[in-house]
Amino acid sequence: MSVTINTIIEYVEKNMNMLIDYSPRLITAFFILLVGHYSIKIFKKLISRKVRKREFEPTLSKFLIDILIWVLRILLFVTFISKLGIETASFVAIIGAAGLAIGLSLQGSLSNFAGGILIILFKPFEVGDSIEAQGVSGTVLEIQIFVTKLITGNNQTIFVPNGALSNGNIINHSLEGTRRADIQISVSYDADLKKTKEIIQRILDANDKILKDPKSSIDVIALTDVSVKLAIRPWANNENFSAVCSETLESCKTELYNVGIVFKN
Repeated sequence: MSVTINTIIEYVEKNMNMLIDYSPRLITAFFILLVGHYSIKIFKKLISRKVRKREFEPTLSKFLIDILIWVLRILLFVTFISKLGIETASFVAIIGAAGLAIGLSLQGSLSNFAGGILIILFKPFEVGDSIEAQGVSGTVLEIQIFVTKLITGNNQTIFVPNGALSNGNIINHSLEGTRRADIQISVSYDADLKKTKEIIQRILDANDKILKDPKSSIDVIALTDVSVKLAIRPWANNENFSAVCSETLESCKTELYNVGIVFKN
């Protein structure tokens, strides 16, 4: 019994001595962890404030700040375990191998990420713009890091991957502020073209939504077997574009029909 007690006492004394010897390193490591944690929080607030003052792109700046903060946290963790006396070389190698494996498995996502960065930096379109790309069209609701969110005229939401979007053709209808409509109608060969053009011109002049400058045009663009095809090209502000197209077609149908001008396919 006495041998067992002595063994226990020796074991406790040995571990107490080890703990006393190790305590400065332990205290230092946790002190670094605590100070580092609060320093990173303060740094994040300071850099976020600087970015807001300089009016950087919000989506990109938030994402880059988050990446920077996570890098600092990883460095802090490596420093912490190093102070505890844990070998960091193998740990860093494991992180590197894991990063490589994740990168290879997320090639498509990384392509979308790079595309998102390019869109945010070079701004081929912005939130609120009306665009056509990748076979879809709509108004830009949100530019995220991996996808761009569009809403269509019938209130459907479309998510377009940024990788494909940044590498393809983009038609931005909102960039210039005004748009020209290309409205086509076909009239019979019996119709008086001069009179037809005069009536259409009066319709265009009477519509307040149609811009006077640039000037609208009415041109013959094709002669088919049964009809003369006309192109009516009025200019309008972006917000009036759809209304101008609809009102011009409706007025042409009514006014030309009233004077006996027949439409043909």
